Amino acid sequence: MFEGFDPVLLARIQFAFTISFHIVFPAFTIGLASYLAVLNGLWMWTGRQVYLAVFQYWLKIFAVSFAMGVVSGIVMSYQFGTNWSVFSDRTGPILGPMMAYEVLSAFFLEAGFLGVMLFGLNRVGPRLHFFATLMVAVGTLGSAFWILSVNSWMQTPAGYAIAANGQFIPQDWWAIVFNPSFPYRLVHMVLAAYLTTAFVVGAVGAWHLLKDRGNQGARLMFSMALWMAAVVAPIQIFAGDQHGLNTLEHQPMKVAAMEGHFSTNTEGAMPLTLFGLPDMEAGEMRYAVEVPALGSLILGHSLDAQIAGLDRFPREDWPNVWIVFFSFRLMVGIGLAMLGIGAWSLWHRWRGDLVEATWLQRASVLMGPMGFVAVLAGWITTEVGRQPYTVYGLMRTAESASPIAASAVGTSLLAFIAVYFLVFGAGTYYILRSMRKPPEMDEEGPRPEDPIRTAGFAQGPHMEAGDNPSRSPAPAE
Repeated sequence: MFEGFDPVLLARIQFAFTISFHIVFPAFTIGLASYLAVLNGLWMWTGRQVYLAVFQYWLKIFAVSFAMGVVSGIVMSYQFGTNWSVFSDRTGPILGPMMAYEVLSAFFLEAGFLGVMLFGLNRVGPRLHFFATLMVAVGTLGSAFWILSVNSWMQTPAGYAIAANGQFIPQDWWAIVFNPSFPYRLVHMVLAAYLTTAFVVGAVGAWHLLKDRGNQGARLMFSMALWMAAVVAPIQIFAGDQHGLNTLEHQPMKVAAMEGHFSTNTEGAMPLTLFGLPDMEAGEMRYAVEVPALGSLILGHSLDAQIAGLDRFPREDWPNVWIVFFSFRLMVGIGLAMLGIGAWSLWHRWRGDLVEATWLQRASVLMGPMGFVAVLAGWITTEVGRQPYTVYGLMRTAESASPIAASAVGTSLLAFIAVYFLVFGAGTYYILRSMRKPPEMDEEGPRPEDPIRTAGFAQGPHMEAGDNPSRSPAPAE
């Protein structure tokens, strides 16, 4: 059935398929764990039941997402031994310990406190339950730290030596873990996770506000999510710019593909290509729509900066410019849309009609899944732009694959597709069904034993998100 197919290409497709399913769950749970910790803390601080209601609303969604992330991650590890055994053998002395550190220091922390977070509120008390929730949030960030360090080392390897048998041997663990691109990649990914979660939460809140303006939980979700968008989206754009400059320094060929620059600007400034059709055979961008000099200004922070084009690199080392060029523009376009939503929400806050902003809420519903699309587009840009290497500049993808027949890889790929759409389709359907239900106030739910704030600042459950307690005083709860 798969005769004539390239087994390396099939292995790459299989890994791309599984990681595309996997990455959306950590991107969501990283942000959602932190959001749950904030909600739990605010409930402890104010005693307002609306925070607990929203916390419990998202808790079960977090549990399902976390489980699907764990399962999909295990499958990816399986592929390292089957399809990429040569890569695993050569990089094992470095990547193996780092993956073990992730399990020991981060995953165990998440898993150890997850049960208390999910089921322990009425058993261990509010304070210990808040601590457990906080530890789960810290654990998700710890997992991001180690996984992104592993990936960043593959992009910008450092602190290693190559043994006689071809294995990468660690020499400086500090340089390995904190390799040149890691800090930028970590910040960029964590902020992306927070924005992804914010727009999902905002979309759910907007959906229910369009049906019931008075729903306190929906008002709180929408308001908190758009605060996150307004604050984090500009920071993310700045972080992305810094990450791009770091990539230009260490992976200039990737940046040339991202920008669609086939030729180096030896004379004059480099334009910014907004759109075009890359022609890799001819080595040029057809039908280019350009902004003069802006490419030099963005990448070199100078109007006459010279930026290396793909003509400076061997043609056999070029990544697929089509994929990298368009995936990068998709990510940037969504980021600018997020910035616009955040600015739009600030305008409505200034007007005092955020809850009545129908068109903003409709736009927020449409933007709900866009964070996932941006994360996938960014990941495609990063990984396809690294080709034809698994360890950038040192180990080619063709040298990394297992000596396995195309039929074996193709058969397992079909099995993955069938099982993934069945299992993860069911999980996603459950999550969407949960999101369709409006958040409800539980008047009889547990309350913090002693709200940290004083009675003058505590607010009753009848108050709506954003109400000023000095205008509507309520007794302490």
